[in-house]
Amino acid sequence: MAGWWRALQRVPLRYPWPTNVLLYTGLFSAGDALQQRLQGGPADWRQTRRVATLAVTFHGNFNYAWLRLLERAMPGRAPRVVLTKVLCDQLLGGPIALSAFYVGMSILQEQDDIFLDLKQKFWNTYKTGLMYWPFVQTGDGTLKSAFILLRAKAAGAVEKSPEK
Repeated sequence: MAGWWRALQRVPLRYPWPTNVLLYTGLFSAGDALQQRLQGGPADWRQTRRVATLAVTFHGNFNYAWLRLLERAMPGRAPRVVLTKVLCDQLLGGPIALSAFYVGMSILQEQDDIFLDLKQKFWNTYKTGLMYWPFVQTGDGTLKSAFILLRAKAAGAVEKSPEK
């Protein structure tokens, strides 16, 4: 079990663990406060504290370890590698993080059925995320590179096709 942790530690990342966790906590908290503001109601700072608690105890840590694991398993920034990592993240990491959010918030809100929000909101949130996150994750030019690679392969296939 300690072997995966040692392997994870060898993967260089731009930000160290505490910075990453604090960044997630700040983003989650700011997002919650902004959502409340946009809904026009009074600020519910207890709710924002719950979101921050979940971010600092689970999401920041999970995402730090998960992304390091993905990078260790599939190093590099080649378009095919990045698209594979995005696919893995959307099929495995996303559902785990989303489920932990809904269940964690239900626990912190002391709801009777801690799985009710998960059952009611998971699929809609997951589908919405699928329309947003893959484009954000590939938005550093990797998506453009992938399309260039696909276009080049298609052009190569046309050049190799026999003349009639």
